[in-house]
Amino acid sequence: MTIAEYIANQLFSCGVRYVFGIPGGPSIPYLEAFREAGIEFILTSNESAAGIMADVTARLTGVPGVCHATYGPGATNITTGIGGALLDRSPVIVFTSEMADNMLGRTTQMNINHQKLFEPVTKATFRISAENAAEVMESAVRLCQENYPGPIHIGLPSDISGITINTESTSGILADNPFIHNDIHKIISLLEKSRHPIFAIGLTAARLNLRNEILEYLDYCKIPVVITPMAKGLIPEDHQCYAGVLFHSLSDYLEDLYEKTDLVIGIGYDPVEFNYESWMPDVPLVHFDVKETDMPTGKAITQYIGPVDEWFRILKNLNNDSHLFEHDLIKGIRDEMASVFNGFTNHFGPAAALKILQEELPEDIILTADVGSHLHLIGQFWQTHGKSRIIMTNGWSGMGFGIPAALAAQINIPEATVVCITGDGGFLMMAGEILTAKRYNLPVIIVVFSDGELNLIKVKQSWKNLPPYGTVLYHGDLFESDTFLGVKVMRADSHNSMRKSIIEALSVNEPVIINAVIDPEDYNWLIVRR
Repeated sequence: MTIAEYIANQLFSCGVRYVFGIPGGPSIPYLEAFREAGIEFILTSNESAAGIMADVTARLTGVPGVCHATYGPGATNITTGIGGALLDRSPVIVFTSEMADNMLGRTTQMNINHQKLFEPVTKATFRISAENAAEVMESAVRLCQENYPGPIHIGLPSDISGITINTESTSGILADNPFIHNDIHKIISLLEKSRHPIFAIGLTAARLNLRNEILEYLDYCKIPVVITPMAKGLIPEDHQCYAGVLFHSLSDYLEDLYEKTDLVIGIGYDPVEFNYESWMPDVPLVHFDVKETDMPTGKAITQYIGPVDEWFRILKNLNNDSHLFEHDLIKGIRDEMASVFNGFTNHFGPAAALKILQEELPEDIILTADVGSHLHLIGQFWQTHGKSRIIMTNGWSGMGFGIPAALAAQINIPEATVVCITGDGGFLMMAGEILTAKRYNLPVIIVVFSDGELNLIKVKQSWKNLPPYGTVLYHGDLFESDTFLGVKVMRADSHNSMRKSIIEALSVNEPVIINAVIDPEDYNWLIVRR
């Protein structure tokens, strides 16, 4: 095979069916190889969107997501999406065109060192050649999926796509697998002594889809549970043990629970979302994970690194006294948080808009949520019903995530109802992807919470007693039209018009934008100061 053919065939054999990106001249042989192999190249409007779409594809399918960019500016653009794959823990392979060997180190158009560029935002970076092509591809597929999953960069020199290669590999590039010493006796002792433990469940548990294991354990031992934002949906919000989401709206109400806690048990808790020391009380911590991670100093912390079935076997040693379950306290916290949220739904702000969306949308939707003040409300108050899926970025937290995430979800699960909630700031960053939705006829519903400002920054300025500055996005209406790039725009500025817009959006089989013009005042009261 040629190098281009080999790469395409290796990707297809791994289950890859889409490559996202923007091609350059040297990309042409690879695009043709993808087409011949049965892989569709999805053209995006911006390379950073391609990286996000590869990330979300990996999350939904379990297959490595793949994206591609050209030299220089294409490569720098795509790093935004690749950083998300790194810190949100998604297996992604990113290809970039690179200069031929004779131009490395030369002063020439679009030429930078891609290995240095991608080193801090990937698990590994390679430059492929005729001699190492098979080894690099095998290693990349393996490394991107090893714990923690993350992106691998492969540079494609511009002059090698047609070279015929030997596709046999004698050995791959091995990842480090250090020996971990687990102090099981200490962990068991802490579990046996605890009378008021609390589970903190996070991104790793969600990524490993431990819903059934966790629910089965909670039937055995009914202890309170808090979760990180990206674990949203892992535990039903009406479960008797469910207390709430850390870091997001009104999470300070959870402090009443922490006051009674004598042991925190981390179940697949990834500190990339929210560091333990940012919330937990001064009590011992037992952290269960598949990979050792850095921990805060000055706390009594014991890690157990091993397979998931061993976690729950060891947890059987937890003291299972009936008084462990603080039922009234958990219910009181949840009821009080819901009461505060509902108190803001009488006027048309983000709380009202979110509540109407919840009431009118099907329970089994895929919801993508962009970064901004609205995300704090979605994370805490959106009800998943054990059916809907929420896709967000929290480890990376890059604005502009929502729209390309929705497009990737619709491409990979075409029968699903896919809804994106974004702020106007995030929308403006990815507005060009509306044409991507139109080009591929992706019937996503994009709900823009329009308040004309970068509200989360404005709120944080107010915490410092500073006037708002540098946060105004525009004056007047965001769209000032009933179409945007050929896609229908429906304005919603009241409870009734919001409800009508959602019903209409669900009735058409094409992309739709709902311009929800909200009063942002709610955010001042509902976002927790950090």
